[in-house]
Amino acid sequence: MTGFWSSIVLATAPGAAGTPSPSGPPTDSPAAPVTLDEAAERAGNAAGWVEENWSSWLNTGLRILLILVVALVLRMLVRRALTKLIDRMNRSAQAVEGTALGGLLVNAERRRQRSEAIGSVLRSIASFLILGTAGLMILGAFKINLAPLLASAGVAGVAIGFGARNLVTDFLSGVFMIMEDQYGVGDSVDAGVATGEVVEVGLRVTKLRGDDGEIWYVRNGEIKRIGNLSQGWATATVDVTVRPTEDLDKVRSVIGGVAAELAKSEPWNEQLWGPVETLGLTEVLLDQMTIRVAGKTMPGKALSVERELRWRIKRAFDAEGIRIVGGLPVPEADGAAADPSASMAAPSALASPTSPQSLATAPIPPAPPNLQK
Repeated sequence: MTGFWSSIVLATAPGAAGTPSPSGPPTDSPAAPVTLDEAAERAGNAAGWVEENWSSWLNTGLRILLILVVALVLRMLVRRALTKLIDRMNRSAQAVEGTALGGLLVNAERRRQRSEAIGSVLRSIASFLILGTAGLMILGAFKINLAPLLASAGVAGVAIGFGARNLVTDFLSGVFMIMEDQYGVGDSVDAGVATGEVVEVGLRVTKLRGDDGEIWYVRNGEIKRIGNLSQGWATATVDVTVRPTEDLDKVRSVIGGVAAELAKSEPWNEQLWGPVETLGLTEVLLDQMTIRVAGKTMPGKALSVERELRWRIKRAFDAEGIRIVGGLPVPEADGAAADPSASMAAPSALASPTSPQSLATAPIPPAPPNLQK
């Protein structure tokens, strides 16, 4: 039995005949034989090293596995909770759609897009935090010093922040715009650098469609102020300019009748959120006076209400004989006929050669010959 183990040890010993050496192909050079005691000692050392470290290996492996399982389960639960929250917000928005309260709120599509954008940002942040923390814990389980790694990451983050500060500014501005609901798809806004209807709201760029159909790509970081013309309510304002000789009470009465008729007709009764009122005179001049008419309307419907109001006021004024500035002049019925000679120039005194003025302008005759010497 001893000879058997000796032959195995000699056959497997490094540098033995017929076996590959660490430095090249098999060689036939003889090597020092390894005794059975040495082989047993080496095997015992290896077994002892494995026996001493297998518990730490198992502990580390189980710890890493536990970290991964907890991180993945926590990420799944957080994402599912956020998804349910977004779905609940969308259902509540659809419940009020088409009701009187729904007209005061944003529409379902706009609220859905806003909630989806917020949910996407929250899910990304949650995944980054959970998986990043799990990765650091796994590196700590391998006994890796995290201080240099965190310091390097901090320096790299500062460098990236300085290099991509515009991108970071656009992203943060887009996040706050969406969360604060400053504007949404379908709103008419004035962003300073561009004006139009919002087509798409992103975390970095907002798309606007101008009045002529052009598409404006506005970076969120460049928007310093925003004017939303589609939130809350709008005001339809019409200035009526008439002659200063018109009866103000009659003008007010005619405008009031037009406003009452407009408030009862379709579809203006839904677009008007308040009575159309005559605010009074805004300007009084020698040849004209301006009367302001205003009413509260739905967001984005002020322009159409103003056009319809001007149309109806003009027709009512024509029916009542009220003339606006710029109309045809009305001839006076009892006025005397104009003198045809009033436009003729007065006769000139120089027209008669015998008049003193003509004689005074005549040239002096030359002196007699005897007086020239």
